[in-house]
Amino acid sequence: MLERLFGIRAQGSTPRTEILAGIATFLASMYIIVVNPTVLSDAGVPFSSALTATVLVSFFGSVMMGLYAKNPILVAPGMGINALFAYTMVLGAGMEWQTALGCVFWAGVIFALLAAFNARQWVIDAIPAQLRYAIACGIGLFITTIGLVNAQFLEPNPVTVVGMASLDPVLVTFLIGFAVTAWLVVRNVPGALILGIVFTTLASVPIGRWWGDGSRYFPEELATPTLVNFNGVFSMPDLSGLMALDLWGSLSVAYWPFIFVLLFTTFFDALSTFMGVSEAGNLKDADGNPRNIRRSMIVDASAALISGPLGTSPANAYVESAAGISQGGRTGLVAVVVAVLFLPFLFLSPLLSLVPAIATAPALILVGVFMMDPIRNIHWHQFDDAIPAFVAMVLIPFTYSITHGIAFGFLAFVIVKLAVGKTQEIKPTMWVLFALSLLLLLEG
Repeated sequence: MLERLFGIRAQGSTPRTEILAGIATFLASMYIIVVNPTVLSDAGVPFSSALTATVLVSFFGSVMMGLYAKNPILVAPGMGINALFAYTMVLGAGMEWQTALGCVFWAGVIFALLAAFNARQWVIDAIPAQLRYAIACGIGLFITTIGLVNAQFLEPNPVTVVGMASLDPVLVTFLIGFAVTAWLVVRNVPGALILGIVFTTLASVPIGRWWGDGSRYFPEELATPTLVNFNGVFSMPDLSGLMALDLWGSLSVAYWPFIFVLLFTTFFDALSTFMGVSEAGNLKDADGNPRNIRRSMIVDASAALISGPLGTSPANAYVESAAGISQGGRTGLVAVVVAVLFLPFLFLSPLLSLVPAIATAPALILVGVFMMDPIRNIHWHQFDDAIPAFVAMVLIPFTYSITHGIAFGFLAFVIVKLAVGKTQEIKPTMWVLFALSLLLLLEG
């Protein structure tokens, strides 16, 4: 049955290999079950609700990827874009999280249309590759900054603007947790990030009980000396975020730039992941393109489309899928196995909610490391490429806004290319993006 459904033998694999590959991919990416709800809860989304949405989107997206696109690729809420949702749209722009979910939905609608009409080449041509590389790196730096802030390793400083907090038992525990997690990653231990989260959580249990005080890590009304607080193990899934999105309020003209940035980020995350994973695993068609790329993009778009109604930031394909592919995974059975492994966590919200911010911070920092890979593709010695790329990359974390970093990157690209007389490199769509970026900054 599995052979007929997934064509396992035709791909030179076996059911056992595919199942083990699915487990490997799950271990490499299950950190998102804790990290995504933690990020979204900073924006006001209830942790248990965000966890339910994370699991459901990961399940449905991965099942679709396995059965329809027949690729061994996980689909789950994306890192970076969840930071855009929480810290740029909600906390930065003052948007209600329900309205932000509405923006997620409309971006998913446009993504679905682009995928259905196979418009990927038009979109690729619109944005210069140098800016795409820089934006990916900038989002990685942004995620790292969020990790350092969540751990309260960084704090405001009236003299230097930002500085390192004084060492206390909590920060020492965070640093130990980061060191252990980094060691696990360097040693290529399966599930290194989730093991790091578990270790740091356990190491945080004594804080407020036997040494130190964790009260400064909570709002005053929730102040408690203990950092880890046990609230049980099992509960029914929290469906309060289901259809909580504000569909019509999110269509306000003021929110159009956010819808565009969501679309841009989701689309290129998906496309770059499919291209990278297919290259690493030699999952290509006869023309040398990523295997079943159109179907895969449709699945990714569908997952992004259902993310808002389910109550989370957009889902996209995961580069961690390479973990399973490196174990020999070749078919959609890998994605289906990953989907099934997500389901039990629907009922573990109380257990997972005890994970403190300092336990997920090492994972966020290391995800930032992983996202810096494209920096090597930037033409640093060709300054008309390097300057716009640098502007976008550094302003994303420094302004604490993915949207503003991208906007300044677009503006810098057009201005620099005009200054050196390379107007032929400015595509018509780029002029539209230049105007939209200018309007965004003037309104902001």
